[in-house]
Amino acid sequence: MELRDAVEADAGRLAELTDAPRDVMRNLVHDRTVRVAEREEEIVGFVSYDARARTVHVTQIEGDPDAFPTLLEEPLGFARAEGMAVEMLVPDGEPDVEDAAVAAGFEETGSGPRFEGRPTTRLRTDQP
Repeated sequence: MELRDAVEADAGRLAELTDAPRDVMRNLVHDRTVRVAEREEEIVGFVSYDARARTVHVTQIEGDPDAFPTLLEEPLGFARAEGMAVEMLVPDGEPDVEDAAVAAGFEETGSGPRFEGRPTTRLRTDQP
């Protein structure tokens, strides 16, 4: 599996992975750090994140659950280099994301806000 920065031309495939409009994914590529995982030159997943207030916030992770551990290493590595914590919200009913996050060292810190009517769980790691 190869990782690379997302480019605007990836918006169509990211839209397929999320059921979101292409324009929304194009904006995501411009507004956040977005890394894509490729297998045999096909995008199989992506992670988006940004940093503010000494915390890296994972804003989205989608695709093949086998790619999640590798994708999560991107914001975790950035946070390690900058001495920051990492936080993410996982919508209920997405055990593959939560399992990958827990395996990567995240801990549940409580409930998060509702997104589109779905409850979320807040996960965080204050890794060194």
